[in-house]
Amino acid sequence: MPAAVFRRVSDLPQVIPVFPLDGALLLPTGDLPLQIFEPRYLNMIDDVMAGDRMIGMVQTRSGGDRTRPNLAAVGCAGRVTSFSETSDGRYLITLTGVCRFLVKEELSVTTPYRQVRAQFDSFADDLSVEAAEIPAFDRRRFAGALKRYLNRRELDIDWETAETAPLESLVTSLAMGLPFDPPEKQALLEARTVAERCDALTALLEIDGLGADDDGPQSIQ
Repeated sequence: MPAAVFRRVSDLPQVIPVFPLDGALLLPTGDLPLQIFEPRYLNMIDDVMAGDRMIGMVQTRSGGDRTRPNLAAVGCAGRVTSFSETSDGRYLITLTGVCRFLVKEELSVTTPYRQVRAQFDSFADDLSVEAAEIPAFDRRRFAGALKRYLNRRELDIDWETAETAPLESLVTSLAMGLPFDPPEKQALLEARTVAERCDALTALLEIDGLGADDDGPQSIQ
């Protein structure tokens, strides 16, 4: 079933396997490459590839057993959109984000991987095929904050691509790809709208980049 078929929350499975991985952020429409090598998750991929290919990416929160930490309240379901197997038995997959979910309950299962009952209703807008409007977004401020952040961490991006990319796609890519701490990643995930995620991302960039040299803002159209 292609991702575009998921037009309503009723199209989504109520029970999904989850992959708890702190620091790994999946957002709707974003692509997350993963290397799978643990036996329990190899088993999970085998199972989902035989079904709807849906996996819930979720971070953890404090509490629980060290080998079975508590799950964060919000995750993002993604569909396996590419798959390959290496000669040593690892799986290389790409998850494309479909819709965020609330962890309604964790189920008691016999599978080696964890499964939850997911509640998607609160994030139904994630399934919209129309680009979200981001009113009154200060692109100059955002570009300046991003440049200072990248300078401070000695990172770089393709500025030509950044200037021409749709703003929602750029924010999704940066939120997923930049090395924010897990709580910061979770805050970006839980931002209710794309506009709120833009504001949260700008704030995180500014906080981190306070000590960086200011080389002047770039322009993101």
